[in-house]
Amino acid sequence: MPPTPGTPESDGMELLIRAAISIPIAAVLGAALAFRPVRRGTPPRSPAVIQTQIILAIIGAVVMIVVGASLARAFGIAGAASLVRYRSKIEDPKDAAVMLAALAVGLASGTGIYLVATGATVFILAVLWLLESLEPEARKEFSLKIKGKDVDKLRPRVEALLRGKVRRLEARTTGPGELAYEVHLPVGARTDRLSNGILALDPAGKIEVVWEEKEK
Repeated sequence: MPPTPGTPESDGMELLIRAAISIPIAAVLGAALAFRPVRRGTPPRSPAVIQTQIILAIIGAVVMIVVGASLARAFGIAGAASLVRYRSKIEDPKDAAVMLAALAVGLASGTGIYLVATGATVFILAVLWLLESLEPEARKEFSLKIKGKDVDKLRPRVEALLRGKVRRLEARTTGPGELAYEVHLPVGARTDRLSNGILALDPAGKIEVVWEEKEK
């Protein structure tokens, strides 16, 4: 039996239908803005910023559904937002957007719109999972120096070893006493294992391997 118009059940169903339509539309429109073509001369956009713009569009839709036509709710949301203080450095802009998302679903729960809060949480989690699955692998950048007498003779073997382990390898200098490279490694990679592999190329043990991580 369908709920009677004007009852809390019917109002809740209307909000749920509205959320089911407006939140995906907000996500699509936010994506259209975030993935707009890059004009000549404009700086490239980082994946984190693009993802954050999409999430913020979804959050805006959730907040407006919570507010509705209630002036009291609008003031409540403004007051709650003003209480948010997060002084720690945030590396990923998406984390700041997720904080706002948590505030939005909390507000929805506090006003009794439980289905909207649950649906919005599931939808945001799905969007985050999709966006982060497309995100490039995090890397660390190093300056690698291999020093030793006649170390240039080991260059082909050193590069063959490194190319199977690193994401990017660029030779900087090559000489009788030193090889220098710019190396990009996955965040979880260990340089000591690579160092041991390089050192093993010289049975006499007369080479030195030095890694210097570059700041972002």
